[in-house]
Amino acid sequence: MITTSATLKAHHHQLKLMGCGFTLTAVSADPQHAWDAIRAGVAEIDRIERLISSWRTDTFTHRINQQAGIAPVAVPNELYGLIHRSLKVSQLTFGAFDISGTVARDHWKFDGGEHPSLNAAEIAELKRVMGYRKIGLDEGKKTVFLKEKGMKIGFGGIGKGYAARRAMDVMRNLGIESGLVNASGDLMAWGSPPQGGDWAVMVRDPEHRETPLLTFGIPYGSVVTSGNDENYTVVEGRRLSHIVDPRTGWPVEALKCVSVLSPDPELGDALATAISVLGVRDGLDLINRLRGIEALVIDQHNQQYFSNHFNQFAHVSA
Repeated sequence: MITTSATLKAHHHQLKLMGCGFTLTAVSADPQHAWDAIRAGVAEIDRIERLISSWRTDTFTHRINQQAGIAPVAVPNELYGLIHRSLKVSQLTFGAFDISGTVARDHWKFDGGEHPSLNAAEIAELKRVMGYRKIGLDEGKKTVFLKEKGMKIGFGGIGKGYAARRAMDVMRNLGIESGLVNASGDLMAWGSPPQGGDWAVMVRDPEHRETPLLTFGIPYGSVVTSGNDENYTVVEGRRLSHIVDPRTGWPVEALKCVSVLSPDPELGDALATAISVLGVRDGLDLINRLRGIEALVIDQHNQQYFSNHFNQFAHVSA
């Protein structure tokens, strides 16, 4: 049966997975087809959470953390690959992105309240248990070893992007030619909305959620947006992001918004974290050296900064 664009409809499903809100959208003229694909996408995200979660006690990631400084842990190829790619991004970003930085949440409180700063000894201890170079991989045995006792890894800066891409892959394999997977700001888009054209992406003001700072369209790819509206700490009157610079142990000065356009939301997720650490100038310098990756940064004063070719990849409409 040949369908026309007039028969197409976007079917949406919202739920909480991986500790955040997900929205899966499938465009199809057949509601049953759309919902079968959405359910498959949800199942894939749930599977990934059971593989990579550091909060659950029944995952390989938890086992790696429990064996820090003690022994290597053999892991499935999929998890090994994600960790290996994470370390590659760490090298690319001069250590600004680092999956071992998750341990900072055991030291800093990111509840939006005011807290005292860590002292020099506490910072030194935090730096001891962070650093991607302390994550040892054995490709032949597929083992992961955290070299310092007390180290931890976590995928808060890359896992949602990976899950979004995998959910898209599953849905496309089931014949969904257009859709969206939105993992609380990690957006993967393919195809077109029912009315045709590009998917519209709105960057909202973190302080005024109903106010758009910018709207642009993308035909395909991912947009990963991170902000400082929910998780932050106030230290000596300074509002600091929940993102900690793994090289210093200190939370970074919060940017209002970082959006990264990339063919792959996994990479975009990690780069958004890296830009938050590197800051506007160094972050955009990094992006401008990467082919096919673009970024938008909005500082605390609502000043907008774009990478060199942002407008070639996105149609800015507001």
